Amino acid sequence: MRHLGSALLAVSMLAGCGGVESEPPSESLESSSVERQQSPLTTTDVDVAPECQGIINFVNGASFQTLDAYLPSDVATNLIARRTVSPFVTLAEVSAVSGVGPARLEQLEGGARAQSYIGPSCVGIMDELAVSADDAAAIVSLVNSVPDSELHDILPDAWNGAASLLNLRPFSSAQAISNVAGIGEVSLRNIRNSATLSRPLEALIAAVNALPQPDYGAKMARHFDWWEVVTGRYYRTGGLECFGLEPSSVPYEATVRPYLANAAEVRAEVVSTVNTANRSNQLPSSVVSAGLANLDERIAGRAFKGCYFSYSNDPWSGHNIAIFVDTVNGFSVMTETYWSE
Repeated sequence: MRHLGSALLAVSMLAGCGGVESEPPSESLESSSVERQQSPLTTTDVDVAPECQGIINFVNGASFQTLDAYLPSDVATNLIARRTVSPFVTLAEVSAVSGVGPARLEQLEGGARAQSYIGPSCVGIMDELAVSADDAAAIVSLVNSVPDSELHDILPDAWNGAASLLNLRPFSSAQAISNVAGIGEVSLRNIRNSATLSRPLEALIAAVNALPQPDYGAKMARHFDWWEVVTGRYYRTGGLECFGLEPSSVPYEATVRPYLANAAEVRAEVVSTVNTANRSNQLPSSVVSAGLANLDERIAGRAFKGCYFSYSNDPWSGHNIAIFVDTVNGFSVMTETYWSE
């Protein structure tokens, strides 16, 4: 950590670099419960939930004297020097300032809370991720219920962390999840993204699955155990073709395709499945368009491992299944079309 600069430097910084403290948010924190009910989940890959934006506002607007009350003086000086160049937008930018680490972020969060920049709808900063109350609940729900194969795909570079989560669940808080050995900044962000970024797509999937489709139709899923699906004891009527799987994970008798799926292939499969289910135009167009737009956001420029196969439970029906799993962040989607006589 750098030593505190001279008094002259501090005075000059205050005079020309944001010495006037901005007013804290005018909204009363008594309305935080209403705010939480009305606030959506974080639906973009940012490191500050909208309910936690006050932390950034605090760093950008608080005077040296206010920052100095919560931080070492040299760190407060460094933050003010950096924000005069351009305002902070992300926690990553704040963390990049000399002297700012996890402990300093915690102190900044405490200052923002004490100065009424944030309220209970912002749970706080965990692994350099500012998490809202709704996001935290979604994180806990996902970790407590996600199949083990999917969790390992969400955390492809944190095998031990995923195993620890599976062994220690159920969890009661996102902070407890963050505290697990092997869970760090990248891991928690992947978990948050998996829990919150696909809600419009999940709404479309729920709408598709709710349609009456007695003789032929389609189903989809976002959260599933792909290994169990692929290796289930089905009577297969078509070959099993997989791609991108580790050699030890390739199911018995599967044909291995030498290339991964791209966004266009995933989208085409999802659109075809939606169209099969929606052949009578029963789905609201807004749900379809929002779901597909959300899908496009999640798959653009990505590569996917997965499998295709067909099976039948009896001679009078048939099913075709496609599974796609992002090779980096574990985002997954499964489609199924079926017919029966």
